[in-house]
Amino acid sequence: MPESTAETSLAEQIADQLRRDILRGKLPPDTAIKERDNAAELGVSRTPMREAIRILAQEGLVVLRPSRSPIVARPTVKEVHDQVVVLLALEKLSAQIACERATEEDLSRLAELNEKIADAYDHVDALDLFEMDMAFHRLIAEAAHNEALAETHHAYLARLWRARFLSATMRRNRERVVSHHGAIMEALRARDPGAVDAALDQHLSNLAEDISAAIEAENAAAGRAGG
Repeated sequence: MPESTAETSLAEQIADQLRRDILRGKLPPDTAIKERDNAAELGVSRTPMREAIRILAQEGLVVLRPSRSPIVARPTVKEVHDQVVVLLALEKLSAQIACERATEEDLSRLAELNEKIADAYDHVDALDLFEMDMAFHRLIAEAAHNEALAETHHAYLARLWRARFLSATMRRNRERVVSHHGAIMEALRARDPGAVDAALDQHLSNLAEDISAAIEAENAAAGRAGG
């Protein structure tokens, strides 16, 4: 039987809370997520909790295990690096197509969001800022008006959500975010695929290295703690 809209909405709310707990380190890698205990803590039934865990498993943030509690994922450096390579290609493809297909409304939404990021940058919570930054990249993918591309981009963005957050907090830089976003928008407004490609190269040039370094540092720390 299909789940009700209310159940689906609740599951998504629970998934969002668990996702934020994972990003903030309240639920570090390898931590078991006990369905019964977490449902009781949040005051919900086990059905939406189970669905929330399934959502996070699809995103790669949680690993499901037969007859055992799921655990928070700990991806290897190679797994993350391979996913970053794909994400970078999707970012560029999305932007190039958006040069042709983006509407004025799409471009206005990007500009409004980047202005919001600029205004909030120096005082907003790091996780809130990160989520706005990722929303900017999702809007570019949506501006390509290619459903298959947007879905694939969203899937890889979700898989790299935690790794990118770790990297972003290690390398927080207003110029890199606000100014680079501005250059990307200028290229999109000019409908110039070459310029948008160059702007994304500048913005994401060290992403693979930064994310790999963040994951290596975390795994090394976990190894020392466990050893």
